[in-house]
Amino acid sequence: MQTTATGQITIPKEVREALNIVSETEIDFIKDNDRFYIVKIDKPHITKKFGQFRGIATTTMSTDEILNLTRESL
Repeated sequence: MQTTATGQITIPKEVREALNIVSETEIDFIKDNDRFYIVKIDKPHITKKFGQFRGIATTTMSTDEILNLTRESL
């Protein structure tokens, strides 16, 4: 397996399937002595600017109500 110029690797399909890694799955690398392990993070950390609002808006809210909700918290 080779890395790209930016240090990226392709996780083999067998490993992705075994860990149920799909697009946007959060993973971590754990060091144990001289070995590293790939670990799937069960509860992804919300790091995106508006990630904290995911699932809050409802279909009964207007666009203005949703925008006000996001503006109040920033």
